[in-house]
Amino acid sequence: MKPVIVKEARAFLKVLALTIPLLMNAGNTVLASPGEAPMHGAPAVAEAAAAHGEGDAHGEQGGHSDKPGDVIMHHILDSNVYAFEPFGEVHLPKIVVGGFDISITKHVVIMWIAAAIVLLVFGSVGGAYRKMTAKNAPKGLANAMEALVDFIRLDVAKSNIGPGFEKFLPYLLTVFFFILLCNLLGLVPYGATPTGNINVTLTLAVFTFFITQTAALKAHGVKGYLAHLTAGTHWSLWIIMIPIEIIGLFTKPFALTVRLFANMTAGHIVILSLIFISFILKSYIVAVAVSVPFSIFIYLLEIFVAFLQAFIFTMLSALFIGLATVHEGHDEHEAGVAHH
Repeated sequence: MKPVIVKEARAFLKVLALTIPLLMNAGNTVLASPGEAPMHGAPAVAEAAAAHGEGDAHGEQGGHSDKPGDVIMHHILDSNVYAFEPFGEVHLPKIVVGGFDISITKHVVIMWIAAAIVLLVFGSVGGAYRKMTAKNAPKGLANAMEALVDFIRLDVAKSNIGPGFEKFLPYLLTVFFFILLCNLLGLVPYGATPTGNINVTLTLAVFTFFITQTAALKAHGVKGYLAHLTAGTHWSLWIIMIPIEIIGLFTKPFALTVRLFANMTAGHIVILSLIFISFILKSYIVAVAVSVPFSIFIYLLEIFVAFLQAFIFTMLSALFIGLATVHEGHDEHEAGVAHH
């Protein structure tokens, strides 16, 4: 009975919303001239109809005016407002220096948290190793970090860069754990994914680009670096090969940027889209059979993707550094020495 009474009350209020403006403007209509009469009643009716339409829209969406697409984009995009629904929100400071916007956003906050976690974890692991003797073995967190560090050192850095990989190892380890934590923090409640921001992935790719070019200059010298742009072809082909090689220098960081950004963004869009299917169709069956199980599956897959994308970015960075620093004929020379 209560829902029926509520519906009747809402219908009565809607009728009042439409009739009261007409009654209030009746006196003005009588006093006005015939040419002005429509001008007094029409705006009031239009405003009442607009208010009525807004009320219906709010009622249909259960108090929410945001569309699913707006909610998804709000969740993915960066913002100066950090929402902690239903507890409230925090307005982050907006800073503009010399026309450049260096405001603190929610992605910046998450990156600070990720950096702090990296420092805390490896600070504690380093302290544990300093207390260990030759007879002790690492345990717990130290053991897990040792396994990951050895994996990056041997299977990523050493296998792709070769001799001299040790000087690039600090960067590769830092970028791996930083990206991994940024990916994982986007999966926790009230978290955000900085690696789903193309500005963040572009900055990381630019770091790799400058390290790669600096390593190539140190390995080959200026003359060898410029000679590499010709790809060892005849001078008559330089007009074709040099532009291609220069473009190739920038396609590598572009690939790093888009791959990480697209994979992390796509996962969140898929999860939110699956959740909203049940609300759009207004079906409990769809929610139980499709939205919830598939969202959980994609969420678990996102945990795997968080590790995978951190590994791929680190591996490709090491591969690009190795390709830039390798000397032609080095492999053939090593093979000849081994044969003799």
